[in-house]
Amino acid sequence: MIDFNKIAEILKGNNSFLITTHVNPDADAIGSEMAVYTLLKRLGKEIKVVNFSKTPPFLEFLDKEGVIENFAPEIHSEYFLCCDVVVALDFNRADRTVKMSPLFYQREKLKICIDHHLEPEEIFDNIFDDPGYAATCHIIYDLITKTNITELDYEISVPVYSGIATDTGNFKYDRTTPELHRIAATLLEKGVVPIEINDLIYGQDDLCKFALLGKALNSLKIYGDDNRFAVMTLSQADFNETGAVESDTEGFINYCMTIKGVKLGAMFIELREGFKVSLRGKRDYNVRDLAAHFGGGGHRQASGIRIRNHHLTEKQQEIINYILDNTTEVSQNA
Repeated sequence: MIDFNKIAEILKGNNSFLITTHVNPDADAIGSEMAVYTLLKRLGKEIKVVNFSKTPPFLEFLDKEGVIENFAPEIHSEYFLCCDVVVALDFNRADRTVKMSPLFYQREKLKICIDHHLEPEEIFDNIFDDPGYAATCHIIYDLITKTNITELDYEISVPVYSGIATDTGNFKYDRTTPELHRIAATLLEKGVVPIEINDLIYGQDDLCKFALLGKALNSLKIYGDDNRFAVMTLSQADFNETGAVESDTEGFINYCMTIKGVKLGAMFIELREGFKVSLRGKRDYNVRDLAAHFGGGGHRQASGIRIRNHHLTEKQQEIINYILDNTTEVSQNA
């Protein structure tokens, strides 16, 4: 159970804040950042929003004033260490901020985590974490409505809706509840127009993204005697040839899950340093446990792995084999 009054007390009782989120931020990450930034601005606080990754172009509408800064050690390290509070949103492990992570261990002042993933790292002074929430923006909605710390108006409703909608697959994942639809209705009453948000997030892609999608689809392979496991792979050469970037892969893995008979999907993406894997599973499959075996994590049906000290070709088949060997028998309690 999240203590919303405690969060409100921290936000009201301190003066300077640094807000950050995980590498390759999605709409829930940027949405929760911008909602908390707006809240703190209304309280008259000093705020910096600093991320390791650049904001993907399709999410720039959430930061119209351009307040989000890209992390530069020489510019931001001192503020990170010296401000009153660091607010970690939509992640609960320091390594999810890549080269910012050492600062979490060096910092001696207050660090708080607001998140909805399991197994938080014990580096925070206060952890406000509940995996029962559909999105971090869902938590921010409850913070605002339960404490009245600020007005829930159109300015805040847009990022909150964006985070909730995308983290629930536009209200089609298991975490979608009657309560969540009621929350969405409230946000619409504040002026949010779903078709506009949907177009901004999903309808403004460059041609290079479709060229990259073609590469991903051409790489598609099906594994398992029952054809339960679909895998796509993208190399650095694919990015170089198409001119696309990592954020353009958003949503690609969903194509794996639309194939008849497929219960599990994986997308391997070669990075400049190592590689990452996005995992998806249908109802009976717990991909979070599969990811955890390789140091990853996330949600039961949507998780990820990031490996920096091995090349993709060194580990890909090992990961595929492990997933096949550990998903032959599943149950509702898996």
